[in-house]
Amino acid sequence: MVNRAVLSHRLFTGLSSRHLACLIEELAVPWQAGVEGRRHAARGGARKRAAGAGARHQLVFVDRPAATLIHLRHDLPHSVLALLFGVDRSTVTRAVGEIRGLLAERGCAVPDRPGIRLRTLADVFAYAQAEGVELRLDATEVQVRRPTAGRGGRRAFVSGKKKQNTMKATVVADRHGHTLWAGNPRPGRMHDTTAIRGEGIAELFRHFPEVHVLLDKGYLGLRRDHPGQAITPPRKVNKICPPEIHAAQEQARHHHSSPRIPVEHALADHKRWKQLTRWTHRRDALSDTYRAITGLVSDRNTIT
Repeated sequence: MVNRAVLSHRLFTGLSSRHLACLIEELAVPWQAGVEGRRHAARGGARKRAAGAGARHQLVFVDRPAATLIHLRHDLPHSVLALLFGVDRSTVTRAVGEIRGLLAERGCAVPDRPGIRLRTLADVFAYAQAEGVELRLDATEVQVRRPTAGRGGRRAFVSGKKKQNTMKATVVADRHGHTLWAGNPRPGRMHDTTAIRGEGIAELFRHFPEVHVLLDKGYLGLRRDHPGQAITPPRKVNKICPPEIHAAQEQARHHHSSPRIPVEHALADHKRWKQLTRWTHRRDALSDTYRAITGLVSDRNTIT
């Protein structure tokens, strides 16, 4: 049995003590509301005993965020966490599922705007137009387990770039590398442009004409449909062009790639959490996990 203070240390949870305390305070009310809602559904009506009566939780609430963060940060099995916290494995599994869902619904923090969180891509575009922020958008892939043989849609997860079974998530960041939004992961075979179009970015470009987004060459289709807003690097020139044309083209590509680097740094921050280096669990839980981690990473903009 390990001391609770040790398990709450930054080396285990990835968060400072102040950040963890703020997180516990923030999640307490929605978690308790969820518990009471499930109890109300199980009873079929209002409670008949006073609040506080009945069985106690074997894993108290303040330990549940810590166990979930350790699982996200280091990908420790539920059985190991159960041994550390002195409870049954099923208790940890249930606690991780509850807290992970609450973390996923928090959204991403806004730099210099405490209390404001961006939960949808529309929120990000509205914020960017109001504050004059130039966005950076890119996709990243997370390796997943190979689907069972004989199951339909098995090839959809095979990435043409990585030659592995992956799922692809789209991330938006600002010029400082602060994460503003992360979309639901899609099968790795899906093209980057197709994935972001599924989030409704075409309609957002029309509703927010002053928003500019820096993209890589995988989003040339967006530049064609939304010129001036979707900004991609220039196409490569023909090999037979004069040397000065090649030099000008390389300089233009450099001027585009340098401001776009912060989104790559944002993706690297996400991959520091071990669960996003290689996902070995159920694929339907990856969406909540990715959004939970991006929300935690974005908290560093407002909490130290």
